[in-house]
Amino acid sequence: MSSFSELLGNRWLWSAVLAMLFAQVAKVLLILLLTRRWEPEKLLETGGMPSSHSAFVVALTTGMALSQGLGSPLFAACTVFSLIVMYDATGVRRSSGLQARLLNELLEELRAALRENFAPKPLRVLLGHTYLEVVAGVLVGVLAGFTAFRWIP
Repeated sequence: MSSFSELLGNRWLWSAVLAMLFAQVAKVLLILLLTRRWEPEKLLETGGMPSSHSAFVVALTTGMALSQGLGSPLFAACTVFSLIVMYDATGVRRSSGLQARLLNELLEELRAALRENFAPKPLRVLLGHTYLEVVAGVLVGVLAGFTAFRWIP
């Protein structure tokens, strides 16, 4: 079997990629449904509901559980990897995003108060996820894993 054929047939990879894509599309559709605004640029942004990071890693982990078993070393490695990603998404990334937002607000206030050419470059705000966003991403990932390994022959 050629390497390209192996790549195309890799159910673990594709279930994870499809879970991530589904989560990203769901973000855009939720924004459209809730705010009546079309924001396709959200397809490429981090943060939001559901967590595509969580969907991505949990789909892989679910695929490993269903194909290799809960006692396999690959399932254990995927589980640890998934927990680290989800912890980071709700902890470190979320905190740093909130701090960047606050610092940008402070810079705006300082710029207004000084009324001069004070123009530091604003920090890029990359928000992480709330626990609810991560849980929704986990559900998307589990569904993608089950779809790829139990419901599609």
